[in-house]
Amino acid sequence: MGPQKPAWLEALYAQRFFAPCSIHDAAKKNEKNICCLDCCTSICPHCVFSHRCHRLLQIRRYVYHEVVRLEDLEKLLDCSNIQAYTINAAKVLFIKKRPQNRQFKGSGNYCTSCDRSLQEPFIHCSLGCKVDFVLKHYGDLSPFLKICNTLQLSPDFFIPQDMGDEETTNETPRSTVVDSSDEPLSSSSGSENMSFVSTEFVRKKRSGLYICGRLANKITDEDMATSMSRRKGVPHRSPLC
Repeated sequence: MGPQKPAWLEALYAQRFFAPCSIHDAAKKNEKNICCLDCCTSICPHCVFSHRCHRLLQIRRYVYHEVVRLEDLEKLLDCSNIQAYTINAAKVLFIKKRPQNRQFKGSGNYCTSCDRSLQEPFIHCSLGCKVDFVLKHYGDLSPFLKICNTLQLSPDFFIPQDMGDEETTNETPRSTVVDSSDEPLSSSSGSENMSFVSTEFVRKKRSGLYICGRLANKITDEDMATSMSRRKGVPHRSPLC
C-alpha cells in the first residue's frame, strides 16, 4: 500500500481480522471483526467499550473473504463503479483483490485489476482494485475521500455484557423479579414507612399473578396461596328446553 493512502485504509487492508483477540483470549466471541479507524487496528467486541468514541467499522465474511457494508464505506470514500453483493439484505463490498486468471474474455465488463467478470456498469470487484486503479491513473486518492467524523456500529451488532469495565458493573437490569423471601425496597416519607416492590410488570407463569407497584404489606402469604390454588368451580349444565 502506497504512501498516498490514509492510515485507516492501510489498516483496513493490512490488519488481520477474525483472529482471536490477545487481550481477551479467555473470553467467548473474541474474534477481531471490527476495525478502529482512529487507532488503525483490529479489535474484538470486548474492546468496543475502550474505543466507544472512535470511528468503528464492522468487518464481515462472505465466501471466505472479508467484506464491509456499502452503507458504511460510502461515508468514507467514493464507492462508485465497485460491484456490490447482497448478504442478509445488506449490500457489501470486498476489501481485497480476488485475482482470477482468464485466458479468453467474452462480452461484458471485467475488473480492471483482477480480470474478474462483472455486471455492468461496474469495473472494480473490490475496494483494493479501485484504490489501485485510482492511484495508477490519477496518482491522488484525496478527491475520492470523504470527511467522516463519526462512524458507529450497526444497532444489531452483538456487544458482550461481561466486558469487565467498572462502568458496566453498576448498571441496573431492565426488569427484576421480586421473590417473596427477599425484603422489598423501603422508602420513608416523614413518619410513614412504606414498602414498595418493583414498579415493572412481573408475570408469574403458573399463577398468572401480576405485581405492579403494589404495597408489599398488602400482599400476604395467604393471598399468594389463594392465588396459586385458585380453581374453577363445578360446571353447571344449561337447562334443557
